[in-house]
Amino acid sequence: MSASEKLLETVLVKARFWKTHAKESFNDRQRTIINRLLDGFVGKLTSSKWAKLTKCSQDTALRDTSDLLARQVLAKDEAGGRSTSYELHLPSQPSR
Repeated sequence: MSASEKLLETVLVKARFWKTHAKESFNDRQRTIINRLLDGFVGKLTSSKWAKLTKCSQDTALRDTSDLLARQVLAKDEAGGRSTSYELHLPSQPSR
């Protein structure tokens, strides 16, 4: 896959995500993190990283992630425990 194809795929995934969630409201912190994840966040997203990236408390980060988990915007990675990390639950690609 060429660089331009990868870029196009990224743009399409992002557009599909926001179209799917167009009627939902997100706070500024949630929008910031969702866009970072859509842009290719490197590493694992934890509530601690969420708090640092959005300059909020650990409790606020946990409330934000819990809200997105409940709405199935985020999914927990399999590992769980103290190192619980999250990934974006992307809408399925439409069939061609």
